Amino acid sequence: MNGNNPYAGAPGVAGAGEPEPVDLSPDQERALRTAVAGIVDRTESYLPDGYIVGSELSVGTGGATATVAVNPPAGHPVSAGFAPDPEELETGIEDTDAEEVAKGLAASAAVQVMNAVGDGELTPTAK
Repeated sequence: MNGNNPYAGAPGVAGAGEPEPVDLSPDQERALRTAVAGIVDRTESYLPDGYIVGSELSVGTGGATATVAVNPPAGHPVSAGFAPDPEELETGIEDTDAEEVAKGLAASAAVQVMNAVGDGELTPTAK
């Protein structure tokens, strides 16, 4: 019953359910690493000591993805992931986008700490 299997077919030929892998050029990968390192540095600059900021890069069938995460001293970790277009990597990720990610992560991590150690009296600023 190979006909029901989406990967059925001749050996060595990509099956119906297998996307082609996407590879980055060395320059594109370097640009992505530099951009993500910049987001990590910006995020760290908004936070006091005790917060751990890290990143992970991966390239798969869907293209390149980057994740920046913050592990606060109390509360749950927070993360932000994005998948830039290859053309965006060549021109560089916009500073405003990197700044927005860094500020959002820092704010989310601070809220996690406040929720974990606070008295539960956080008032939402918006609905």
